[in-house]
Amino acid sequence: MNPFFAMFLLFVLTFGQTASLCAPSEYIIHVEKRECAYCLAINTTICAGFCMTRDSNGKKLLLKSALSQNVCTYKDMLYQTALIPGCPHHIVPYYSYPVAVSCKCGKCNTDYSDCVHEKVRTNYCTKPQKLCNM
Repeated sequence: MNPFFAMFLLFVLTFGQTASLCAPSEYIIHVEKRECAYCLAINTTICAGFCMTRDSNGKKLLLKSALSQNVCTYKDMLYQTALIPGCPHHIVPYYSYPVAVSCKCGKCNTDYSDCVHEKVRTNYCTKPQKLCNM
C-alpha cells in the first residue's frame, strides 16, 4: 500500500467527524394562532446535515461506548420573538423560536430538540401569510 494513501486513510478515519456536513441551515417556520387573522412565515436557521454514525449489527457484542449515534444538533443558539399580526387584544401575539448560531454532531438533547424525524410534516399556512425577516 502506498504510504501517502495509508496516511490519508488514517487522517480521514481520525478526523472524519470534524468534516461532517452539520451546519446552520436556512428554514422557514409557519406560525399561526386560531384567534389571529394571519399566519406568520419566519425566516430562521436550524441545525441540519450529516454526522458520522457508527452502528454495528453486533450490538450485543460491543460496549455502548463503541456505538455512536450522533445527530446534527445545536452548539450555540439564541431565542428570538416575533409578533403575530392580526391578533385580538385579549390574545398574546408573541411567538418565541430558536435560532441556530452554530451546530455540532452530538447526542440529541430532548430538552431543546425534537429528536424524532417524522416523514409527514405540516409546515404551511391556512390563513393569509405575512413574512417576518429576523
